[in-house]
Amino acid sequence: MIRSRTELLYRDNTIAIEFDPLEEWIYVNWRGYQNYESVVAGCEKMLELMQEKACYRILNDNTFVEGQWSAAAKWGADVWLPAMFAAGLTYFAWIYSPSTLSRLSTDKTLKLADFPDGIKVFDDIIQAKDWLRSQI
Repeated sequence: MIRSRTELLYRDNTIAIEFDPLEEWIYVNWRGYQNYESVVAGCEKMLELMQEKACYRILNDNTFVEGQWSAAAKWGADVWLPAMFAAGLTYFAWIYSPSTLSRLSTDKTLKLADFPDGIKVFDDIIQAKDWLRSQI
């Protein structure tokens, strides 16, 4: 199996964003407790880097997110997701956190959003990657 080398685009204590040139997607790894400010900052950085790399498939991993971040759900649904799609986003694989509160925050965002079929949620990264690979 060929293992691709990713390019680290951004990292802080709540998020790491990498470009995977072999898979042709951006991998976003959220970590720890999130709040309105960290979610907005991370999502804005994701939008900026998606445009900079002209890469419109996102693997959004919440596996290591803890707790609730639902204060940012309405902003995500009303502002961020529309901006992502307006900027060219085509496919967004969203991996749930095992944290029930984080999972509920994801569900709230998606329930409030008027999003196309380009977003799909998964319980594990293997399924998310398989789906994203099939969306070429």
